Amino acid sequence: METKLARIAEMAKADPKVRFTSIGHFIDAQALMESHEEMEPGKATGVDGVTKESYALNLEANVANLVERLKQKSYRPQPARRTYIPKDEKSMRPLGIPAYEDKLVQHALKRVLNAIYEQDFMDFSYGFRPKRSMHDALKKLTEIIQYGKISYVVDADIKGFFNHVDHEWLMKFLELRIADPNIHRLVRRMLKAGIQEDGEFEPTEEGTPQGSVASPILANVYLHYVLDTWFTVTVKKQCKGQAEIVRFADDFVCCFQYKEDAERFYAALLLRLEKFKLNIAEEKTKIIAFGRFAEEQSKKEGGGKPKTFDFLGFTHYCSKSQKGAFRVKRKTSGKKFRQKVKAMKSWIRFNRHMEQQEFLKTIRSKLSGHYRYYGVTDNFDKMKSFYIQTINLMFKWRNRRGQRNSFTRERFCEVLNDFKLPKPRIYVNIYE
Repeated sequence: METKLARIAEMAKADPKVRFTSIGHFIDAQALMESHEEMEPGKATGVDGVTKESYALNLEANVANLVERLKQKSYRPQPARRTYIPKDEKSMRPLGIPAYEDKLVQHALKRVLNAIYEQDFMDFSYGFRPKRSMHDALKKLTEIIQYGKISYVVDADIKGFFNHVDHEWLMKFLELRIADPNIHRLVRRMLKAGIQEDGEFEPTEEGTPQGSVASPILANVYLHYVLDTWFTVTVKKQCKGQAEIVRFADDFVCCFQYKEDAERFYAALLLRLEKFKLNIAEEKTKIIAFGRFAEEQSKKEGGGKPKTFDFLGFTHYCSKSQKGAFRVKRKTSGKKFRQKVKAMKSWIRFNRHMEQQEFLKTIRSKLSGHYRYYGVTDNFDKMKSFYIQTINLMFKWRNRRGQRNSFTRERFCEVLNDFKLPKPRIYVNIYE
């Protein structure tokens, strides 16, 4: 399968205008078996309740049946199961969990689409792409602002992007590269499969559900044409000074040398997104002075310190190095910090009766995951605060398992010393 996909990638790279007329047959038994192997066990199930383990009990027959339905064009995805996870302190994010065999088909489709579109996607796009991470996006943004001529930042937020992707526009974008009607039919059926919540079916006339295996690549295709190509081909050429963009999925930051370029871009962005059935969350979108000359510019405009902006869970702010040179620094955003502390508190509270070794092992894992994401240059203090908050929450709630104050601070410290929870540390050097 890798050889087949490599060949597709070569063709796509050699000719940016070639349209692939016959690629549906790549979603075959071999591809679906490989997708099954790559699925992580223990994941949330769809409306049918089928797990990886239960599907594997009769794997060859199940895959053969699935392939036959794909060939006969009778395969229809089941509705995704609606569930919710916390989005921020005030709202929940809806997820759509596909049935297991739908996950397999979507995974195989994603591999084919990746082979084609990885040759087209821009270097400044980082979200949900192979060998690219949010840390890479942070490094690129820092490089642009710190070493470029940037003086203004447009911090933009698309309102409910995944819920408002227009199906017809998405199909038109796919048709620019893919002429295979089998792929068109498959994608359209995925988009129209609907959502099931509390036993009630809800049709999906727009959007691509978060939680879907194929949603990230489809979202990247949509924004590649709506935003990335437009910014590269039209916006940059019309700007008087330097103009750059860094995008991670639907989260993006645009940087400009001149304020008039930033203002003109923002006005054009509203019209551009409206054309493709998207809208800006205007309360979360702003133009700010940011960069080497931001402090001077802020004073001219009657303000104090330069304003900050949030990107990928970090608040970015203007500062200086120990030698007095301009530096872009970042720390865990206040909203994300509160959200993470709240999630930790909730888990500790509802699991405080867990056996001690298992409880501490899970806390270790949660702390390590937090450090791996937020452990970047200049963010040590915020990570230390998170560690201290976690320790205090552990003492408070473990002490309430039985009689109040039955778990002394001295005994608690002994347990921590024995188990040695991970301490905060910097994992990613933004300036590498």
